[in-house]
Amino acid sequence: MSHIKVAHIRQQGVDLIIVPFDRQFGSKSRLDQNSVISQLQLIARSAGLAGTVVPVWDHGSGRMAFIAPTNWQRFFQSISLSWMWANVNRELSW
Repeated sequence: MSHIKVAHIRQQGVDLIIVPFDRQFGSKSRLDQNSVISQLQLIARSAGLAGTVVPVWDHGSGRMAFIAPTNWQRFFQSISLSWMWANVNRELSW
């Protein structure tokens, strides 16, 4: 069984499931990234977690990369990987 730690947060009345990935996630094709996001969304729902899955990863030079809905871009630009790790509060298993 595989496990991944996530930060399940509520921001401005909206649930978000922030999932940390290693740097190689950024090198995957957009199709592969979207496939992973879709799979994790299903896993999160089946685990009873509401919200949108947002993958994040180290983009180098202290920067965090992410794939988030357009209306959440500013929020994700304002946080860091350390913030995300400080907010980890759940674990998904599959």
